[in-house]
Amino acid sequence: MRRYGKHTDEDDIRTRPGRRNTRPRTNIRPKHEDAAEGLVLTVDRGRLTCLVEDRVVMAMKARELGRKAAVVGDRVALVGDMSGKKDTLARIVRIEERTSVLRRTADDDDPFERVIVANADQLAIVTALADPEPRPRLIDRCLVAAYAGGLDPLLVLTKSDLAPPDKLLELYGHLDTPYVVTSREELQNGTAIARVREQLDGKITAFVGHSGVGKTTLVNALVPQERRRTTGHVNAVTGRGRHTTTSALALPLSDSDGWVIDTPGLRSFGLHHVDPSRVIHAFPDLEPGTEGCPRACSHDEPDCALDAWVAEGHADPARLYSLRRMLATRERKEGD
Repeated sequence: MRRYGKHTDEDDIRTRPGRRNTRPRTNIRPKHEDAAEGLVLTVDRGRLTCLVEDRVVMAMKARELGRKAAVVGDRVALVGDMSGKKDTLARIVRIEERTSVLRRTADDDDPFERVIVANADQLAIVTALADPEPRPRLIDRCLVAAYAGGLDPLLVLTKSDLAPPDKLLELYGHLDTPYVVTSREELQNGTAIARVREQLDGKITAFVGHSGVGKTTLVNALVPQERRRTTGHVNAVTGRGRHTTTSALALPLSDSDGWVIDTPGLRSFGLHHVDPSRVIHAFPDLEPGTEGCPRACSHDEPDCALDAWVAEGHADPARLYSLRRMLATRERKEGD
């Protein structure tokens, strides 16, 4: 069947443009040399709150960045409307190179790592001495993540009015890791805050800890102008608190050039992304004992020199148990 009449005009015929007539694609991306510098304060459902000079600007990630995501603490380059006015939106076109990264996975078998914070100087590991009970293995995992990501660790022990810190300090005090012990009364009268701030001034510090340890209460005391909802309930059966911080948030310390990054409460801290051979570096009290180990020792085998070294009293057996428990979990994952 003829599509056109007998006397058609060539101008009436519609033709599709050929490939040569279309605009050629290119991998060249604009450099955005005039982009403004910003700091990512928080991320919520694809919208990023950034600090640009003294203005808080809402932004979204540019399509040209692909799957690369910006996280709290990232230094970024922005273009577009940066007035900070309501209903305005800038565009993040570049994520600058990171100096440190705090990563975790849901568990040791999860291959998908999650970047929690970027460019932090130190990791404050907040642990309650009671209600809930301390979890040394979680502390060890946080230490491994800190060393692997390029952050200096800091131990913050809370609720010393409920239990003495001696036992935990005996386990970690000789690691040359700075620590601060606080009580609820000291948080109220401000004496503990002064001690904590000494460790934070001039640094970007990410706070981590499992739910109910008083992490957000501590952050609220440090940054009273930006109070976050806290938890006052710890489950009597599980000994765990309820999550109250649902997203990481960077907050400036008043009268200081330091920053505090509050992160959601942890239930687990997977280390799938950490090479098993580097785990020993998070145990500086055990590392000297590996000098007598056979070549390529996994530190979880019969000929490991750590057994005799710990038996001679050089380190706490609980630390060696924690190391090997972590390594055994990784080995099961590798063999799956």
